[in-house]
Amino acid sequence: FQNGGRRIKSKKGGKSGAKRKARPGKAVAGGKVSGGPPGVLLAHRWTGENIRGWWMSEKLDGVRAYWDGTRLMSRNGNTFHAPDWFLEGLPKDLHLDGEMFGGRQKFQETISIVRSGSKSERWKSLTYELFDVPSLDRPFEDRLERIRKLVEMKKNEYLRVVEHKLCTGKDHLEEELKRMDGVGAEGLMLRKPNSKYVRSRSKTLLKVKTFHDCEAVVVGYNKGKGLFEGATGSLDARLENGTKFNVGSGMSMKDRSDPPPIGSVITIRYQELTKAGVPRFPTFVGVRIDAEKEKWAHLVG
Repeated sequence: FQNGGRRIKSKKGGKSGAKRKARPGKAVAGGKVSGGPPGVLLAHRWTGENIRGWWMSEKLDGVRAYWDGTRLMSRNGNTFHAPDWFLEGLPKDLHLDGEMFGGRQKFQETISIVRSGSKSERWKSLTYELFDVPSLDRPFEDRLERIRKLVEMKKNEYLRVVEHKLCTGKDHLEEELKRMDGVGAEGLMLRKPNSKYVRSRSKTLLKVKTFHDCEAVVVGYNKGKGLFEGATGSLDARLENGTKFNVGSGMSMKDRSDPPPIGSVITIRYQELTKAGVPRFPTFVGVRIDAEKEKWAHLVG
């Protein structure tokens, strides 16, 4: 997701960058110095603010990816071991922010590829969708134009620019959101004009969706019945506040045959919360591979 990241733990381990030379563009916008987790801009939810004149783009259902001049990584600093041909043309003097994207409603497939640690041909089904240049201390419009020029010059078919259009107001936003729903997209992102890149959650970036989503931790399993006999019927899970519920909708047969381990942090979508704070009509989206499991540990067991 553009608003959040996923902590990728590659099978190749975390030593790939232990003896790297100093990277070009080490001092970056906002005073942040790269070397560990890059620190990325995160979004707030749109709550009705006036967004006339803001930049509007599709909210991609992928994996956040940050380029620091030498390596591609998750928002928490874990390296993506992408093939050289996938990374061809990425600049050494700029930091880039974007999303590894395998297509709408293909989040699980995307995760499977980026976390595999394998530089396989499967990467050909992904693109690196670029939406910002954190190391360029200029207004958003200038940074977006820098991405356009980069992609046009490098001609790497796996590098793309996320399309942005000016929002004329709430009616335009709702019309575009309806169109996004119709094509199976996750929602919309709104970017404040002339805004700078900040490495924290900011009101200069807003997300808009017709559903809610959140994280939960898996605490147990329920046996399947009928079609799912012999497999997992649903997961017992807890929200961050401890509220317990179960979710089975959205799980594939593969998920049911090999469900997320106890203690895994998952993303769910739901329509609303009941008066008791339980997600109504929850749907399993996938495992959050960037989650800080230690903060959920007290809810397991």
